[in-house]
Amino acid sequence: MPASHATEIRNDWTREEVLALFKQPFNDLLFQAQVAHRQHFNANEVQLSTLLSIKTGACPEDCKYCPQSARYDTGLEKEQLLALEQVIEEAKAARDSGATRFCMGAAWRSPKDKDLPAVAEMVRQVKALGMETCMTLGMLKEEQAHMLAEAGLDYYNHNLDTSPEYYGEIITTRTYQDRLNTLDNVRRAGMKVCAGGIVGMGEGEKDRAGLLMQLANLPQHPESVPINMLVKVAGTPLDQQEDLDPFEFIRTIAVARILMPKSHVRLSAGREEMNDQMQALAFMAGANSIFYCEKLLTTPNPKANRDMELLNRLGIKPETRHVERDSEEEEQALRQALAEAKSDHLFYNAAN
Repeated sequence: MPASHATEIRNDWTREEVLALFKQPFNDLLFQAQVAHRQHFNANEVQLSTLLSIKTGACPEDCKYCPQSARYDTGLEKEQLLALEQVIEEAKAARDSGATRFCMGAAWRSPKDKDLPAVAEMVRQVKALGMETCMTLGMLKEEQAHMLAEAGLDYYNHNLDTSPEYYGEIITTRTYQDRLNTLDNVRRAGMKVCAGGIVGMGEGEKDRAGLLMQLANLPQHPESVPINMLVKVAGTPLDQQEDLDPFEFIRTIAVARILMPKSHVRLSAGREEMNDQMQALAFMAGANSIFYCEKLLTTPNPKANRDMELLNRLGIKPETRHVERDSEEEEQALRQALAEAKSDHLFYNAAN
């Protein structure tokens, strides 16, 4: 595909077209991704998010990559839903470290209705800090999605994980359609979608193409697309999986950027195992969002953190959050501005 067409917004990609992108010479692919990226984003800004587990372990699902599954012995200690006060303290620390989005995850197959009021209050309190909010709680029913939307949740994360064809090799306790249904419920409730997948789980290039094609052919592209590199955890069925070629990971980032040019593409799990050069290539390929590691929550000077050091070396700055106001807020702001103008001695009464 010529670079001039790299910024088209499409929802009708074919497997052959996506595979053709993957098979381009590496430099050509990165150039095309750069064209798409710069059309819609500042190429030297990265959105910073922080992820907090608000309920850890004991998940009944059998996702072969996940240490939180109750089916695998990974040494993970189970934890109940965190208290609201603890979540807010973590959110404040993340905000003070430079994160603009606070993501909260619970190891549930799907949330119980009795838990929704507590997580909805977490959303309200975190938003009151001036941060964007994101949650990942498993599958959502339509009414649950609406309850979270009413609380003000900005994003809901629910990954497709891999292609429909390879999905059964990784998960058997929920279907691909279950995942698509949750994404549909999130959209219908008016929230933004965060959906991506994991590479390096033994899938082939066709499966990586299939995953990205599924995401790009949704009726509306996800606003956030996390691309995760498998983190091999002892005790999970994938703990001995062969490493994916780093260049294949970068190709996946670049193709995601081309297919979904207006989406934030997040360099997500597995970053701790990547060297600085690989991460720099990912940013060049169009990644423009990262998860801050949890250590930042206790680091007094974030500039000393590896993440900030790398961004500084690359000349990349944290993306500034632009808070959107609703019509009522806009009207209140306008009235305040007018009141201030009337009292300002620099203004005069034009009727005189």
